[in-house]
Amino acid sequence: MPLFGKKDSGKKSKTKDMKDLKELNKQVSIEEKYNLHGLLGTGAFSEVRLAESKDSPGEHYAVKIIDKKALKGKEESLENEIRVLRRLTHPNIVQLLETYEDKSKVYLVMELVTGGELFDRIVEKGSYTEKDASHLIRQILEAVDYMHEQGVVHRDLKPENLLYYSPDDDSKIMISDFGLSKMEDSGIMATACGTPGYVAPEVLAQKPYGKAVDVWSIGVISYILLCGYPPFYDENDANLFAQILKGEFEFDSPYWDEISDSAKHFIKNMMCVTVEKRYTCKQALAHPWISGNEASSKNIHGTVSEQLKKNFAKSRWKQAYYAATVIRQMQRMALSSNSNAALDAATGTATSTSTLSTTSTTNTNTSTNITTTSSTATGNGNSAGDEQGSGNVSGSSSRASVFQDSTQRTIAQ
Repeated sequence: MPLFGKKDSGKKSKTKDMKDLKELNKQVSIEEKYNLHGLLGTGAFSEVRLAESKDSPGEHYAVKIIDKKALKGKEESLENEIRVLRRLTHPNIVQLLETYEDKSKVYLVMELVTGGELFDRIVEKGSYTEKDASHLIRQILEAVDYMHEQGVVHRDLKPENLLYYSPDDDSKIMISDFGLSKMEDSGIMATACGTPGYVAPEVLAQKPYGKAVDVWSIGVISYILLCGYPPFYDENDANLFAQILKGEFEFDSPYWDEISDSAKHFIKNMMCVTVEKRYTCKQALAHPWISGNEASSKNIHGTVSEQLKKNFAKSRWKQAYYAATVIRQMQRMALSSNSNAALDAATGTATSTSTLSTTSTTNTNTSTNITTTSSTATGNGNSAGDEQGSGNVSGSSSRASVFQDSTQRTIAQ
């Protein structure tokens, strides 16, 4: 029986989604529509390959290939992720384009995102201001507001899941990794999941929660974008969680001395412990720091990039190397009629230590950081059916030496 061929016994609102899934799993083979090329990365239960459309040569995609045997017993997680991705169509959300299925594998065809991770781009820039940060957050808020209107809660928003669509200077930002996302109409959310440094207090308290958890995470991201280190940090998870539960964070001097009061006001309202008082996405979009002219034009690149390099530097060399690998593969495909063989040879060493900005679903192998976009194939995410992994470095060098894992490890129960 096909993976998605089971009858749906859930709510009525879910029936249409399951019907859509059946329609997506076409009877034709993926090889009839795409040439599958070099290996971009591997995870616990899947691999991600570069693909080229046979109908439109030159058009490239990322294909996540999931082993059904390895996924056995966790099919519902994959079904949930596909349902969510099919519901969402937004310019700042990585798109699931097609799914295919054969006896042993499921194939997810995703947009290929090649612009790299958010922090890397900031470090590489020569100039960076509050206005730049405000523009980034506005794009994220618009996408998440749309998500919430569609009844979807992401539940794992973090910098690693924010990717630039292309290397162009004016590239848009894209949200990826929907492995932990959930639709509100599928029941009460109370599961503790997410990444510790970005998770909302109500999640840690194991209380029922909703869309507001995403707003909290955007608040944490906003904080980091303006200083280069996270608002909550401790090598001990219990201490870290205690800080988050109390909402204890500071605007440390000298790192925040040049940041506007408007930015600080925005962050305080995004990271309000009391859920009822926390901003919604629409309220955040209406804040003068986002919608007005209150974001400063002062160049803060030096301070922010220095802190980002110290606190989030662990995987940068991997990201740069594998972003280059994608480009090199695509160039070889264009230059060689025998590109498939060339690509396989060129990427033969791309294994579970890779980090790549493309699009596919979260693959969590503890040594993998594949930032692909159906839901980031990455070791610091948690995906459809994959095991939890540990991720990148995060911490505040203004307080102590960089600590490993405590803010970046994905948690789920």
